[in-house]
Order: sequence, then C-alpha cells, then structure tokens
Amino acid sequence: MFFIARKIWRMKLYITAGSPYARMARMMVIEKGLQSRVVETLARTRAENSPFYLINPSGRVPYLVCEDGSGLEESAAICDYLDSLDGSPLLARPQPFQALAAARLESRASSILDGLAVWFREVVRPAGDKSATVIAHERARAERLLAWWEGEITAPWMQGRLNHAQLRLGCALAFSLKIRDFDWRPAHPRLAQWLETFSRRPSFIATEQIGRAHV
Repeated sequence: MFFIARKIWRMKLYITAGSPYARMARMMVIEKGLQSRVVETLARTRAENSPFYLINPSGRVPYLVCEDGSGLEESAAICDYLDSLDGSPLLARPQPFQALAAARLESRASSILDGLAVWFREVVRPAGDKSATVIAHERARAERLLAWWEGEITAPWMQGRLNHAQLRLGCALAFSLKIRDFDWRPAHPRLAQWLETFSRRPSFIATEQIGRAHV
C-alpha cells in the first residue's frame, strides 16, 4: 500500500522588528501554541518598491497569509482568527452587560498605541525632518491617556482573562518605554504594576524586540 504525503502549508505572519502591532499577533501565536503552523517573516516596509507590497498592497504589518493563501490584516482580526482555529477561544469576550465597558477600554488602548506610534516615528526621523509640534502634541496626548489609565487600570475587564484591551494596552505600554526620556512609571504606580504583571506572560517575554524597532 502506498501513501501520498500531504504537504502541510504553514501560515506566514509578516512583521517588522519591534512593532507593537505585530507583537500582539506574535503573542497570540504563542498563547495558542501555533508555532508549528505559523512562521514569522520580516517585512520590508516604508521602502520604495518593497517586495512586501506585492503581498500586502497597504504595506502594513502584521499581515497573515492563511493556510488557504488568503491574507488578513489588522492585529485584532489576526488575533481573533488565530484564536478561532482550535474551536476553543482563549480571549475573553464581553457579556452584554460588559460590552460598553469593554469597548471603552479597547478604544482607549487603541488611542494610546496609535499616538505612541506616531510619536516614535517622529523621534526617529533625521534631525532636520523632525516636527517639534508633532512630538509635543503626542507627548501631551500620551500623558493625558496615561493619567486616565492610572484611574481605570483596576477595572475588572483589565484584571481577568486575557482580552483585546489587555493585549493592546500591554504592547502599547511596553512600546512607550522605547521612547527616549519618557519613563511614565514613577508617576503612575498602578499602571506600572499592571504592566509588570502583564510582562511576566511567557508570550510577552518571548516577543521582546528583535533588531531595530519599526512601526
């Protein structure tokens, strides 16, 4: 009797080194034990004529090429897809009575991450290209949001099972520490303690920055 070996196609997760957006997806691969089914591939972004643009026209990461060859973009969507593969979701989903609180926290986590990404891109520009106005604006935004989070981090949704808000905020706060001269932790002890606890997750430890950060 002859057996025909079936080729196993691995999903391909395109990332950039140090990207907090990609880190969320990378963490989910580990949280779900999918390392044998997903291979990480460094993408060349923000570069003219990058081969990556033929794979993902938007040029954004993370980008997941699924086992059937279709592509999926955006961290939350990729995390949800990876979470669904075994039929046993890991990420907590809000009950109807939690929906408003969860949505509020997720949107604020997105706000701080997006602002930090803009700030980081600005500070790593060549000296003559930096905008002091943009840097000042994003610093002020981050400071306001950190103060808000200091009061909200004890919310039940941020303390229970892993969810989108926790994943996004944890990656955002860790990313903020890559910005020179911006250590917010002494002034925000509850938030700093939350990040310290989140940072103990094996998936977080395993996805520390590789090479130079890009967002």
